[in-house]
Amino acid sequence: MRLSLDSRRDSSQLVGGRGRRAPVTEAPAPERDHVVAASQTVTLVLGDDSPLRESAADAEDLVRLLRGHVAQLGARTAPGIPALLRAQQLCSDSIPEDYVPSRAYLVRLAEATQELTAYVERGGPEPISVEGGRHWRRPTVNVLRGAVFALALACLVFAASVPRA
Repeated sequence: MRLSLDSRRDSSQLVGGRGRRAPVTEAPAPERDHVVAASQTVTLVLGDDSPLRESAADAEDLVRLLRGHVAQLGARTAPGIPALLRAQQLCSDSIPEDYVPSRAYLVRLAEATQELTAYVERGGPEPISVEGGRHWRRPTVNVLRGAVFALALACLVFAASVPRA
């Protein structure tokens, strides 16, 4: 069984509803891609339509994918979060050799990954900065509009208060 989780996205988007296409200038947020990829892998394991894994190689491939997702999502959370600790504990365990225990381990790991994905998607703590400096959020458009309006109003009040010669 070959697992292909890469989402094939078109390099352009429809603009204006008339069928015209414009190039996409912004790449999707990498955090969101990790969450989507982890959700897709979890769906492969826990989904209603997902088949029972026949070979040990299929189960090992899925465990490897889930462990990678836990590592990627773990970098976006603060250390000590219960969902992260549970997922990391399961990742450090070895895959059982027997058929039923290995499938049960796969399901437990998928559930832990799903819990961690939900935590990150819910807006857990910001990613841990490697630079160590202060991270400033980008202001929203409305904040910028308000700042420009306040500056224009201050200029107008100043211009009106200056005596005419």
